[in-house]
Amino acid sequence: MPKPYDRDNILVPIFNMSRLGKNPIEILDGVEVKLEDKKLNFKGPKGTLELPVLENVKVEIKDKEILLSITKDSKQARSNWGTLASLIKNTILGVKEGYERTLQIVGVGYRGSMEGAVLVLNVGFSHQVKFLAPEGITLSIDKNNIIKVEGIDKYLVGESAAKIRRIKKPEPYKGKGIRYTDEVVRRKVGKKAVGA
Repeated sequence: MPKPYDRDNILVPIFNMSRLGKNPIEILDGVEVKLEDKKLNFKGPKGTLELPVLENVKVEIKDKEILLSITKDSKQARSNWGTLASLIKNTILGVKEGYERTLQIVGVGYRGSMEGAVLVLNVGFSHQVKFLAPEGITLSIDKNNIIKVEGIDKYLVGESAAKIRRIKKPEPYKGKGIRYTDEVVRRKVGKKAVGA
């Protein structure tokens, strides 16, 4: 913990400020932000999102910036300060540009298709696996093996992509399964190669 400083002969501890929270957050062009009943409402070209204000964090909207401060100096308050700053930045970017995760289906005979909003996967099971896109998420498939997950909520996009990947995780010997397009699958050497 930092050394305390002397203020009028009283030792007062110095607390670390949130590096994210203390900086003003810019509201991008085309994005509207309103504070109502301890909730932040974001409106942009891609849609609208709502974000609750975390406990012990004060929010002020001035001009084209959002200013955050804490109303109580505690570990949880400082944690909420940085967390809310990060969530606000992600939400502004989401309603302005949106988020996308891309997955790849790898394996002979493995493929995917769309039936309306439902993703249908043939990935080595005796049956087809169907995945229904949650509200706010758009799924599409290209060349039968590239899955795109799009939406304005960063968490929801990441969570949906993770659920699709969990349907058939890439196995370590041949790499078959569903993986992120930028994912590097650690491969294991098979028994034959070890014995050779």
